[in-house]
Amino acid sequence: MTLTADYHTHTTYSHGKNTVLENATAAKAAGLNEIGITDHGFNHILFGLKRKKLSDLRAEINDAERLTGVKVLMGMESNITSCDGATDMKKEDLKYFDLYLCGIHEVLRFKSLSDFCKICVKNYSAYKFAVKPPNKVIANTTRTYIEAVKNNPIDILTHINYKCFCDLVQVAKCCADYGTYIEINTKKRHVSAEELNAMAATGVRFVINSDAHSADRVGDTKIAEEILATAQIPLEQIDNIGGRLPKFRFAEYKEKNL
Repeated sequence: MTLTADYHTHTTYSHGKNTVLENATAAKAAGLNEIGITDHGFNHILFGLKRKKLSDLRAEINDAERLTGVKVLMGMESNITSCDGATDMKKEDLKYFDLYLCGIHEVLRFKSLSDFCKICVKNYSAYKFAVKPPNKVIANTTRTYIEAVKNNPIDILTHINYKCFCDLVQVAKCCADYGTYIEINTKKRHVSAEELNAMAATGVRFVINSDAHSADRVGDTKIAEEILATAQIPLEQIDNIGGRLPKFRFAEYKEKNL
């Protein structure tokens, strides 16, 4: 499997170990055409990207692209902050970015205490104690993902179902309708081959991402290859392999609205 681009990497702007240039240099060594620099969203309490650093980040991205010849996209792995699908990527932030990733994380500022309990506490408790979450929790998480995709021009949902629980098929149907990709993450195992098959049957498109927190993992595909070896999804449904590049909805949104 030949990866064309890796759209989920972290740098020292959140809690990655390496610089933008080091990640881009690793991407070039791996034969990638593009790389996304997608540090954690603003509301992440421990590692969130700082708005005052955006101009510095853009400058480093421009330099890295010039020095390596690899297309470097300035993105963010934003956080879903409420059950109504709000994220910490505000409308006024959109102009700074090229790429819009989004996921559910637990260590962040939620919109309300109720959102914190419903999204974080109830999901994480089920994960921590390895118990089946109540149907109500699954339904709420499903609705949260769907509202986020409907109400924001999200390019990629990251590590869906990791430490949280949703109806993957319903979320995949929504992503297929709105043009949002589902990530196959190679840092953590978040879906099984059977779950991947069920999502693929909706027609949703996928990207493989490393979620690299160090430059030596940029372009890694190991976990994805292991899962795909026992899944039955056509590789043509994965848009960042074999020389192909995805068509992202955020770029189209910016052309029309910003």
